[in-house]
Amino acid sequence: MKISDEISLSARNLLRRKGRTALTLVGVVIGTCMVVLMISLGIAQTKTNEEMLQSWGDLTQVQIYGYGMMQGSDGKPLYLDDAAIANIKQIPHVAAATPYAQGYNLEGTITAGRNDRYMMDISNLIGIDPTALEPMGFTLQSGSWPTNTPASEKATKLQVLVGSSTGYNFQDSRKSYNSPKRYRYEGQTDASGKELPPFVDIDKDKMTLTIKTGEGSTEKSRSWQLEIVGVLTPDGAKGYWTQSGVVLRIQDMQMLQKVYCDLTKTKLEEKSYEQVYVKVDDLSYVTDVENAIHELGFSNTYSMNQQREEMQKQVMKSQMIFGGIAAVSLLVAAINIINTMTMAIYERTREIGVMKVLGCELGNIRTMFLLESSTIGFIGGLIGLIISLIASFVLNHLSVLGQGFDLSGMMGGGYYMGSDGSAAISIIPPWLMLAALVFATLVGLVAGILPANKAVKISALEAIRHD
Repeated sequence: MKISDEISLSARNLLRRKGRTALTLVGVVIGTCMVVLMISLGIAQTKTNEEMLQSWGDLTQVQIYGYGMMQGSDGKPLYLDDAAIANIKQIPHVAAATPYAQGYNLEGTITAGRNDRYMMDISNLIGIDPTALEPMGFTLQSGSWPTNTPASEKATKLQVLVGSSTGYNFQDSRKSYNSPKRYRYEGQTDASGKELPPFVDIDKDKMTLTIKTGEGSTEKSRSWQLEIVGVLTPDGAKGYWTQSGVVLRIQDMQMLQKVYCDLTKTKLEEKSYEQVYVKVDDLSYVTDVENAIHELGFSNTYSMNQQREEMQKQVMKSQMIFGGIAAVSLLVAAINIINTMTMAIYERTREIGVMKVLGCELGNIRTMFLLESSTIGFIGGLIGLIISLIASFVLNHLSVLGQGFDLSGMMGGGYYMGSDGSAAISIIPPWLMLAALVFATLVGLVAGILPANKAVKISALEAIRHD
């Protein structure tokens, strides 16, 4: 028997009992629809969680904190210094690592304008390894990266990067602290609605960094002109300082701290960096890199991946619960297919006997019944997939219109509103559509094995005598 004949015969047999076939299809449709929707809700929630975490920070970045007492495996004090950073860079899948230091332990100001009229707090000063910025995903709006040659203690200029909004950090020192005219904010407008520019234009005005200590006759100070070599692309997820900070080379920051200690006649006690940022080359290796850092003795770490993994566990747990319910529906559908095919065998016993007497091979008879059960699974899966796509479309568009349901709590994740004001509730990627069709077809195929084997075991003579 040709395969085309088997397909044609199977189709006629299914159409012979349209009502029974339709009822059998319903079970497969419901099961497929539930499985696809449950998985699509989990995919959407996972994507929402990752977008939310990306807005908070870089998922492939690990922060190491250097405060507190740390001890190595030999019991000796452990410091987050240059040697430790060199070891961290040797960890597989570490793309870059840089210390991070702030100027809040320094006293001084950054000034600009005629007679240093405009000033800003020195706490906005950030020290970072310039060679690590580009590998860590930072980009420049304009200009170039600082050179890797640190300034000497006798230097009068320091290379810096600034954020595009750094000019708004300056205050007008000629105005009182209570005067609103002392400050300028980004987006601030005048009476006519025109946006006010910052006091300091980072592209034109010169800036001077001054470190000082003491007052009156005891005051000591040291000043450097800041050479702005580049403007960072603002990225709040990577740090506020990309928007409004002043970024020095880490070596220059260390030099400033040494000069400040010399001015105050104090000893620089800090042996560890405050923080170290580590960039991992791929999200899937963040946990491995973090564990390797812990093995080096630096257990005080943080990464957004920790929250991501916790959210994924919650989503997976919810998916397993709802997926189990959907699997029960498919199991019921499979039992229904078995029942339908078994009844078909009893009704077609005489037909099976005639086929055997005419010399039809047992394999052809088995294939015919398997084709019928597989067709039921395929058609049911196709209809279930179409209904799932329609349901997904409705859910997402109800969400856009502000009438949707917040399924984040049910799926064990947080809620995040996208840049367009909405978040997808259901996402059905192409691989899920293909998997749903294949899975539904396999359910039908497996469900048809038992009835098909029963059909080939029927005696030809008894089948012909069957009414």
